Order: sequence, then structure tokens, then C-alpha cells
Amino acid sequence: MTTGVFQVLGEPDPDRAGRVEQLREMGFTWADLEDESYWIDQIVGLRRDIYEELERASGQLWLILDKTVRYVIGKRDLYDLIGIPHLLWDLIDQLPLPPQGLISRYARFDFSITQEDQIKMLELNADTPTGYVESAVVTPWLCGLADLDSPNAEMADLVAAAWAEDQPDTAACIAYGTHLEDSGTIEALVKHSRLNVKCVDCLDLWVDEGIVKEQDDRIIHRLFALYPKEWMAYDDGGEALAYAMETGNVQLFNPLHSILLQSKGLQAAAWGLYELGLLFDAEEREAIERYMLPTYNKPVFEGDFVSKSMFGREGGSVKLFDDGGKLEIEDDEGFDTSSFFPLVYQKRADLARIETAAGELHLLTGMFVINGKPCGLLGRAGGQITGNSSHFIAVGVL
Repeated sequence: MTTGVFQVLGEPDPDRAGRVEQLREMGFTWADLEDESYWIDQIVGLRRDIYEELERASGQLWLILDKTVRYVIGKRDLYDLIGIPHLLWDLIDQLPLPPQGLISRYARFDFSITQEDQIKMLELNADTPTGYVESAVVTPWLCGLADLDSPNAEMADLVAAAWAEDQPDTAACIAYGTHLEDSGTIEALVKHSRLNVKCVDCLDLWVDEGIVKEQDDRIIHRLFALYPKEWMAYDDGGEALAYAMETGNVQLFNPLHSILLQSKGLQAAAWGLYELGLLFDAEEREAIERYMLPTYNKPVFEGDFVSKSMFGREGGSVKLFDDGGKLEIEDDEGFDTSSFFPLVYQKRADLARIETAAGELHLLTGMFVINGKPCGLLGRAGGQITGNSSHFIAVGVL
């Protein structure tokens, strides 16, 4: 099934192994994982006027949520409401808030775009989004082969501009060198930054009297970590890392305040302020009504809705409820974080369906925001809940 919004282009190359090897040489080493084909060798063309609206919507929502964070800052009842771990409250209040639009320099929106041309924001990953290699490296190359426009071509330059400001000396992820996706992500970011940045494993780091170190006692002052900040409240060493930040011995990128943008509870805060007629001007209210979904910290819906952890990732903890309020689908593959963090409830917006070589799939449309600018499309195709079993499919502009 194709729609007026999306058009699936091309057929898979019969020499998939050769194509996968080409992608591997470009740094995309997880196109195939064991016997699973993560990458679909086709391209989705997005209608140009819809892309232009998506870009505008992303810019508007980015500033709306930035404004919401600035409203929430210092209000500890709201920290509690949106699930921010208590360990981080003092630190959030103590550290300087970044300039407007730059609370996170590396983020990704996830949108539903329906057959009826409706654009709805599902969530914002403002802390540790993956999909960068797929978007910044693979998508422009594939779109070039198909003679399709790709707005993703400037992602590398925007990373260079962002890291020129942040100046990290180290980039880290869990299981560096063995976890292909996370390792490839930080390696691509380091390459595109054009800086001399060392890649390390988070588990090789330790804190010595407030100073973060790695092998050979090398001191880390400025750290880009593909590490969810909410886990500082639960991981061994999280309190020590918070102390290192409090004493000014280390700076994290994205900065700590990105956890406020990351919380899905912030969408509930923004929606609540919208319903109360507070904070937002007429243009912002119009964008909220058009592009955001009603979101609450309680299941108050009469029709269908979604529940998910305020810090759930990769589909973990997501449950879809039907028009009668009965559970219809839940993710049983991703890690369910709802035992650690409160739930948020959101009006349901189903994903468009596309016919691919892998079958009929639902399409989630991602939009990266790097250094404050919407700049890169990411296509994920799978079930009604986009989780670990979903596929990457490149998206370009018709």
C-alpha cells in the first residue's frame, strides 16, 4: 500500500551481500545482524510539501518544548511529575541552563504521518538518539543513487558546528567495540566533528574523588556519552558521576538539562499549559493543537490511547489501547522501564502503512535536530509499536 504522502521506490539489489559490504565500509556495520536484515534495500519518497511542513513543525515544537523546560526549571513538584530522578534535582538547578534552542545539540523527533497528511509528534529523544549513521551517512548516499533529494546531507556539518562549541575530549558508549550500533554512532559523530576525540567504553570509566578517569588514569574533562542520564539514579557510580558534575570536574554532552526535554512527561506539561491558556502565544498554541497529541499523567481518555514510561526507549513499555480502552498491543521485546519511572498517557496516532520488500509495514518518521536545526530524516518500518525488531529504510524528498 502506498499513500499520497509516501512512495516506496526501487527494488532490492539481487547482490545484497555486496551492498551490505559497501555499507560496512561506510561505517554502517549493522545492516544485517546475524540472520536478521535490519536494512530494507528500498527508499521511501516523502512528498515535498509534507517534508516542508514537517521541517517547520519540528522547528516550532523544538522551541515550544524549550520554552516548557524553562517554565519547569526550579519547580520541583513538576520534576517529580515528569519523572526526573531525585538524585539530579539539585544538579539541574545548580548548572547553568544552555541558550535558547540549545538545551540539546543532538536530538531526534519521532512523528506519525498519516494517509490523511496529518503530522503528529509522538516523542522527542533529546538525550541519546541513535539512527545517526543511517541518517547522516547511508540515507544521502542511497538518495543520490536514486536521484532523490536528501536534507540529511548537512547533518555532518551541523555536528561539526555543535562539537566546536561543546569541545568534548572523549566519546563513550556501553560496550564500545562490541555493540555495533552504539559504537558506530559515536565513531561517526567523532569523525564528523573533525576533532581529536577518543572513543571509550562507559564501563571502563571510574570516578576518583570527583574526577572522571579512564585507562592509564587519563582524566576526562568534557564527555559526550551515549548514556541515558536517568540511569544515573540506578547505576553503580551514578552518584559519583553526579558529584563530578557538581564540582565542575566534568561536563556532559548533551548537557544534563536535556533530561528534561527527554522526559515524555514534558509533553504532558506542555499540553497542560496549553489547555490552561498559559505560557504560549497564539502561534505556539496553533502549532501545539496541530502537531502535538493530548498527553497526560493519568489515563483520562474516552477513546483509544497509548501508555508508555516517561523514559522508555526502543518501544519498551509501550501499550496501545483500543476505542473501548482495552489493551490491544504491547511491546514484549524492549526493556520495560515502567517499574523505575512513571507512565505517561497519550492520544493514539497510528502510523502510515507502506508496502516494502519485507511486507506491509508501519512507517515511523524521524527528524533529527542538530545544533538547534531540523536537518535529517530517519525511516523506521515495522509493527504498530516501533521497537528493536523494526527495520531501517531510507527516506528522501520527492
